[in-house]
Amino acid sequence: MGFFNLFGNGNKENSAKESKTLPWKKLTRLEQLEVVKETSKTRPVVIFKHSTTCGISRMVLRTFERDYAVEDGKIDLYYLDLLVFRDVSNEVAIQFQVVHQSPQLLIIQNESTVHHASHQGIQASDIEKFV
Repeated sequence: MGFFNLFGNGNKENSAKESKTLPWKKLTRLEQLEVVKETSKTRPVVIFKHSTTCGISRMVLRTFERDYAVEDGKIDLYYLDLLVFRDVSNEVAIQFQVVHQSPQLLIIQNESTVHHASHQGIQASDIEKFV
């Protein structure tokens, strides 16, 4: 791998092989938090808070998507663009009792946060403990 590959200017074919399409649900409305809590009674719910203008957040999201290996239907994945939906991001912090960070991953079960991490502490493999 060349030096410039580290900055995303590398072989696009390899990048395409590494990326996956995950079953993200967009978290855009405050009312959806009630759905998150209700769903969390029967299966884990993941909320990924992402800052679309932050390079670190983008890198963590790509790594998460690349490493994600949970079988479809085992959890619900929510993606929150915290810059566009700041009110939803603030309410996530309040309802799930976490200090706001970006990027941030929360795992919700039985209406409560059972795991949260930020920045390079976000590991897709952590989800598997809750499935």
